Amino acid sequence: QVQLVESGGGLVQAGGSLRLSCAASGRTFSRYRMGWFRQAPGKEREFVAAISWSGSTSYADSVKGRFTISRDNAKNTVYLQMNSLKAEDTALYYCTADINGGAFDYWGQGTQVTVSS
Repeated sequence: QVQLVESGGGLVQAGGSLRLSCAASGRTFSRYRMGWFRQAPGKEREFVAAISWSGSTSYADSVKGRFTISRDNAKNTVYLQMNSLKAEDTALYYCTADINGGAFDYWGQGTQVTVSS
């Protein structure tokens, strides 16, 4: 079992920044592919960013150049640095882990990000 706990959400003005953190349990965190998804009210959950065990990253087109995903394996933590935030970034942000080399199969409870325009 893997437990994921997100933090760092909040209310920010458009153009501002936030950094989300996700602390993971598990002794082999460094082998996990980690990701962030988000879900806005009335919309489906959507992919935001992912980072592989080797540090390779991928991003949704809507956040490229504004968001950066990173990981600290010594702290079992993955981060999402969000800059130049827009009102449309408002959502519940979820951390997720792929521990078997397949689908993302563990999810946190989410942290709310609200961007005021």
